[in-house]
Amino acid sequence: MTGISLLGRMTGDSAALRLRLETLTRQASTGRRTDQVGDLAAQLPRALTLRGEIGRRDAYAGAIGEALGRAAATGTALQRLSAIAREFADGAAIKLDPNDTASLPLVAARARAAMVEVGQLLNSRSGGEYLFGGSDFANPPVPDPEGLPASGMATLIAGAVATLGGGNAAAVVAATRAAAMDDGAGVTPFSAFLSDPATGLAEPRRSVPAGDGQAVAYGIAANRNGAAASAGETTGSWARDLLRGLASIASLGPAQAGSPADFRALADGIRQGLKSAANGLADEQGALGLVEQRLQAAQDRHGIITDTLKTQLADIEEIDLASTLTRLQATRTALEASYSAMGNLGSLTLVRYLP
Repeated sequence: MTGISLLGRMTGDSAALRLRLETLTRQASTGRRTDQVGDLAAQLPRALTLRGEIGRRDAYAGAIGEALGRAAATGTALQRLSAIAREFADGAAIKLDPNDTASLPLVAARARAAMVEVGQLLNSRSGGEYLFGGSDFANPPVPDPEGLPASGMATLIAGAVATLGGGNAAAVVAATRAAAMDDGAGVTPFSAFLSDPATGLAEPRRSVPAGDGQAVAYGIAANRNGAAASAGETTGSWARDLLRGLASIASLGPAQAGSPADFRALADGIRQGLKSAANGLADEQGALGLVEQRLQAAQDRHGIITDTLKTQLADIEEIDLASTLTRLQATRTALEASYSAMGNLGSLTLVRYLP
């Protein structure tokens, strides 16, 4: 009876060793303590909290990453728009001279080509979304960039410039400004969505959640400034100022040069408007750069915190591989010894011990 009792205990011990061996083998293979969340017992609430926080941080970091991509593409477009504004403010507009009418057609042609490029730049996209279209991601903010030189706004400006003479330069400048600010259908070159006071003109800038209660604005609409505050001879929008200046240059011809004083006064107004556009674009680029730095810092911070949280979660859910392999080998050795002992015990008979 004693042998049978001993054999039973040894069988139970072997079963326990087999179970431990299976567990250690699985842990060594997966690197995890268990595949069943419920097996974490007392550590389960902490593990779930850590997983939730990691997921939240990952969501913030992902949203920031997408915003940074759009901001970078926006910055590239702003850089080229700024170059166009400087080119005409510091070059073409300065060279406007009523005594050099032969150069006016060439300058006008350059201005018309630049208008088309400006429209195309304002239609820049990233990830299939229009960057300067506000929340109307799927539709171009400038519906017909190639038609800008003949748009309603350009036509009104050309009409005002055609009346130049008799000391009315200030009135012509004011008329071109009014045309560029007109959001009426058939006049504005911008989309109906952006021009509607109930939609695009009223909505806040596009922003991204950078943390709990932290929304960082980075979007810029084609027909109004984002962070920049235009000053001087301006419509209040660097994009409108730029298109207005280009359309005014495109409208100049020998007829306007017939009144030299008015021509020079209008040229100065055009130059000041283009300088306002260039300055507004410079401010916009600077503000966007600061936003990118802020977003990058927030993304980095989320990454650092996430790494810390993952380490804490790993302490709960994952195993120390070196220690596990050592215990695995020890358990395997113990199980083999148990099988050997059971085999020896089973071979014992009374006859083997009788003299």
